[in-house]
Amino acid sequence: MKEIITFYPIDSDKVVLPIQYNHMVQGMIYSILDAELAYFLHEKGFQNQKRTFKMFSFSRLKGSYTLDKKNDLIIFDGPVKLTISSHYDEFSNSIGNGFLRCQRVRLGNNNLEVRELAIEREIVNSEEIRVYALSPISVYSTLLRKDGRKFTYFFNPKEEEFSKIISNNLKNKYRAFYSKEPPEGEVKIKPIGLSKLAVVNYKEFIIKGYTGKFLMKGDSLLLQLGVDTGLGSKNSQGFGCVKLI
Repeated sequence: MKEIITFYPIDSDKVVLPIQYNHMVQGMIYSILDAELAYFLHEKGFQNQKRTFKMFSFSRLKGSYTLDKKNDLIIFDGPVKLTISSHYDEFSNSIGNGFLRCQRVRLGNNNLEVRELAIEREIVNSEEIRVYALSPISVYSTLLRKDGRKFTYFFNPKEEEFSKIISNNLKNKYRAFYSKEPPEGEVKIKPIGLSKLAVVNYKEFIIKGYTGKFLMKGDSLLLQLGVDTGLGSKNSQGFGCVKLI
């Protein structure tokens, strides 16, 4: 389920944020959730062996903006929209009720009013879909240099590992959420046209991801999970949120 929330600035006609604002949106989301649910997701989540999944993702903020690169700020002129997506009904209900109840929230130094909240249920009923990335899809692996030091390598959508890692990630999410083995077969994903690289600084960590349109093939249950929870890694930090096209 996707919830699209429209925020209007209260104290001025602009929303001013650091260009690297992902952690602020993530913090706002946790503050809106029911306290017990927020604790569960933040501290435990859904687990499969050593992997933990929060089962939600969110988009980049959408609105008319200018960049003040000198001061590392993004300045939105008027309202902004945020899409939050999850496969976990309790999460979606808590988010929706939380925003409706609060009506006003704080994002960074901005006081915002919740004016609109729309709900979209995207149903996957085939084994081939097209999606658009609302936030960068990040796919990476930790590798070793010749001297034994570890480093993080981010795959681009044209590399074979990009699709393999997304497929394995969806299967692990399925195991964590449903506590059973996922459907057989691999999920395949490839870009449609050009993909755009995005480099995000999240709490002093550099994360690379790609936006654009993608063709996905695989079992509809795994595709549905991807559409709802996000693709790739670090979904709850603002990566991999996608929508059907």
